[in-house]
Amino acid sequence: MRRKRSSLDEATMNLTPLIDVVFVILIMFIVVAPLLEMDRVELAPGPPLQGDRVVAIQENSPITLHVFADNTVTLNQQKINLTQLSTYLSMAHTKNPLAKPQLFHDRKAMFGTYQIVKNAVEEAGFSELDVILKPE
Repeated sequence: MRRKRSSLDEATMNLTPLIDVVFVILIMFIVVAPLLEMDRVELAPGPPLQGDRVVAIQENSPITLHVFADNTVTLNQQKINLTQLSTYLSMAHTKNPLAKPQLFHDRKAMFGTYQIVKNAVEEAGFSELDVILKPE
């Protein structure tokens, strides 16, 4: 005698519409993402300063970099072209190998300028960079 198998229908869910929606959203993101340009990165405000936690800025580094709102860069109060920055920083690194450069970056300057300055500091051989922002 043959045994009858109980043919219970297993509950299945059709995932095709869900996968279609996910792919459409992914394709839209891939198409739209390059069109969005971010020239500036707004920094979030820090917590309010308390009297005993205020840290004084010490301009004791022999290497100071200033990036202004119009994206001009100065090295020790001398205006420097971004293409020459790495060369001047390399010379400063040979004079002061243990110094930590201090970067005073304006909030309205472009983020790309910061990235160029940071890369030039790394190329010159410095292992640290102090980024100093002015409080509002």
